[in-house]
Amino acid sequence: MNSSLDEKRGRDHGVFIPLKIMYPDADIPCVQLSLLNNLDPAQHIKIGQLIQELNYDNLLVIGSGFSFHNMKAFFTPDTEQSILMNESFEKWLLDTCSSTDISEEERTKRLIHWADAPAARFCHPREEHLLPLHVCYSVALSACSEAFKVTILNKSASMYLW
Repeated sequence: MNSSLDEKRGRDHGVFIPLKIMYPDADIPCVQLSLLNNLDPAQHIKIGQLIQELNYDNLLVIGSGFSFHNMKAFFTPDTEQSILMNESFEKWLLDTCSSTDISEEERTKRLIHWADAPAARFCHPREEHLLPLHVCYSVALSACSEAFKVTILNKSASMYLW
């Protein structure tokens, strides 16, 4: 994979906000990676695998995304169906990321084909807020060590630690 430096581009809010909270003195080196334009899940998993090969001490990889990112649904009254769709995808994602009963080959396959998950496109009309998870997963290539369930704007969401 080729990469290039863009001196004109500032920090994305997905990088700036978490780091501002975690390191308010901005005293750590930081490299921001952009998603690939094609939004291909397999290629984002490959990015994580390449990061894993860096063998760099004290490397912190932050995938700043969101497990639910349907902006229209955030501001539409909930229905029984919308709640079920949100919960179905969250259950699938939690199982995919945390189950120790599935192989890494199966976990990778599930993440590559995430759009086939229950209500995937309801939760993610576009995938750019889910793909950082693919990169983080593939740095570790294992089930997550912790999963956190949250509710944001009345929607179920989750966070994962590897």
